[in-house]
Amino acid sequence: MVKGVQELNSINLIPLISITKNSFLNIQKKAVLNFKSEVINIFNYTKNQFDYLRERGYSIDLNLKFHGDETTPISIFYSLRREKMFLLESSIFDEEKGRYSFIGIEPYAEISSKGLETKILEKGITTRINGRILDQVQRFIEKVNYKNESTIPFQGGAVGYVGYDVIKQYECISNSNNDPLGLPEAYLMFYKKFVVYDHYDKTVSIHQIVLNNEKINYDEAENNLLQMKERICSYNKTNAIEAEASNKEISSNTSKEEFVKMVSDAKKYIENGDAFQIVVSQRFSCNFNEDPFKIYRKLRSKNPSPYMFFIDYDSFQIVGSSPESLVTVKGEVVTTMPIAGTRKRGANIHEDEKIREDLLKDEKEVAEHLMLVDLARNDIGRISKIGTVKVERLMDIEMYSKIMHIVSKVTGILKDDNKAFDALKFCLPAGTLSGAPKIRAMEIIEELEKEKRTVYAGAIGYFSFNGDMDTCIAIRTVVLKDGKGYVQAGAGIVYDSIPELEYEESYNKALGVLEVIK
Repeated sequence: MVKGVQELNSINLIPLISITKNSFLNIQKKAVLNFKSEVINIFNYTKNQFDYLRERGYSIDLNLKFHGDETTPISIFYSLRREKMFLLESSIFDEEKGRYSFIGIEPYAEISSKGLETKILEKGITTRINGRILDQVQRFIEKVNYKNESTIPFQGGAVGYVGYDVIKQYECISNSNNDPLGLPEAYLMFYKKFVVYDHYDKTVSIHQIVLNNEKINYDEAENNLLQMKERICSYNKTNAIEAEASNKEISSNTSKEEFVKMVSDAKKYIENGDAFQIVVSQRFSCNFNEDPFKIYRKLRSKNPSPYMFFIDYDSFQIVGSSPESLVTVKGEVVTTMPIAGTRKRGANIHEDEKIREDLLKDEKEVAEHLMLVDLARNDIGRISKIGTVKVERLMDIEMYSKIMHIVSKVTGILKDDNKAFDALKFCLPAGTLSGAPKIRAMEIIEELEKEKRTVYAGAIGYFSFNGDMDTCIAIRTVVLKDGKGYVQAGAGIVYDSIPELEYEESYNKALGVLEVIK
């Protein structure tokens, strides 16, 4: 328990409200009986508790919880819509995975970088610092003296992307390729106002974190939450998304001939013993002329995945539906889940089982997957206490709406001096998007590909004020900028790869996402 809360209880102030699922629902029923359409407001702190903790220098998460069976994450997003919002969701709805959707508004600070120049925007003032961006983000998070007993995974903090090219700040890899999109290599926005939708309880909680250096009193924070709740509860204008007939032209930054040559050159490196696998990619684009959030809604409908996200940076947006976790940190436990080996699902359970058995008997798929498990063990081992790295799941089959994957799970216990930022440094990029051995494969990619990857193959997710982190791999992701949608996709090249087939694989991966635009 938070020290301040213990002290509050000891001096006989009203204790923190602690409400179980059943007691909350009982209160809710009484509210409906007594007040009909009124929805009970449950604040987690009283004014006395709030003031007491503020005096002791804490940043405080004041939140308001209410029943939300008539709302959805989409309707909440629309009700609060403005620039620089985010929505993080999952297609998996159970009590453990994908239980919550998060909507953030009004970032109070932003950190972005190109190379070693990091730009910090706070209170309208821009500061430029020469240094690695993850180090700056870590300092920014750690200066928030934050205490909270909540079990909600995201408790305010930084949301955004850390691109593929950021790893070149930590490894001796060239970073000289062209950058036609002109995007930051990493861009994180810091949120203290956010909404959590609980799919399990059908409840909504609105949060405002009052930072320890802010001059906001309890009444002001309470009023902000009540105003947000009023907007959420009164909104009823969400329209169905409609398919629009169009046939927009798709172009690529790499011709088919150039891609085939990239594959052939990669195979030569593999034959010479430089690498076991090299992932080469190309960036496709087409025009778009509709609301970026509508594109997100179409993508989440067409391609539901464990990680779905919409992040609005004002001058561009990132929309994605990624199947693959990069790395998560919860408490002291660090986890990564390699995915390699994919098949389309069958028409029924019996076909699924036959396809599953065939996939696990495919020697090439199994060999590639085991190679990535070894990479994951090595990455996790660099930041974990000796003897704590475990392969908790090996080659399980996970079923999604249209495909199945081979998935493993590797965990470790972080060393005492390591944090979430260290986990990301050592796990970025995923072996599935670089190849193996990782550093040599990245050096070859830098030579073969002619443009920076930026967002593609990087990490998208959050760094929470409580020290936790959850990131996915930036695949099946669209960058929307200046009327164009950009989707990058690649193919893992091994010694017996057929160049023309690898081109088709890359094209088909991108097309599955671009269809929501074209």
